[in-house]
Amino acid sequence: MGSAKNTSSSSRKARIEEMRRAERARDRRGRVITITLSAVVVAALAVGGVVLFQKSDDSDSAADAKSAPTFRTTADGEKVWDAKKLGRTHVTKDVSYAMTPPVGGDHDQAWMNCNGDVYKDELPDRHAVHSLEHGAVWVTYNDKAKAADLKKLEAKVKQTPYSMMSPVKDQKDPITLTAWGHQRTVTGASDPKVDSFFSTYVQGKQTPEPGAACTGGKSQ
Repeated sequence: MGSAKNTSSSSRKARIEEMRRAERARDRRGRVITITLSAVVVAALAVGGVVLFQKSDDSDSAADAKSAPTFRTTADGEKVWDAKKLGRTHVTKDVSYAMTPPVGGDHDQAWMNCNGDVYKDELPDRHAVHSLEHGAVWVTYNDKAKAADLKKLEAKVKQTPYSMMSPVKDQKDPITLTAWGHQRTVTGASDPKVDSFFSTYVQGKQTPEPGAACTGGKSQ
């Protein structure tokens, strides 16, 4: 009897120990699976974050490239943009241009009158750009420009159809001349580049819409 009881007790202990070993093994497998899955999730999130960042960065770069078309500078300092890359869509809201003053791009359907018009206040860029599309030359200046130069430039503009003049306080240089896709600064009203710019770009070859009106638009 004693021997049978001892044998039964030993068997029971052996089964219990076997069950405990099996349970410990399941726990270890569970921890391994959990750790592995966690690592996979973290790696996936990291990769996804990199992809999203790259896509965002690419989108930002594309937006910058679209809003800031490149230009070349000629030997005598004139900046020239590729006219084909300047938008020409009519819009109803303000446009954020990449240069000051703008040389082209999307613009309002209404143009500024540019029949030798001289404006004392700053113009909405989106209207002025439409005037450039019609072949106007736009003379702009900031508060560093000399009064004598402004007086001479006003007289020239008033005598020149398809031209206009206005202040642009945020422009870098005292006096700037702008046509569609072309821009240069001049040292003053007597700079020979003034006459050259006017003769070349008033209704010049750069004009997207030659012959389009410079009257019947906005007057301020």
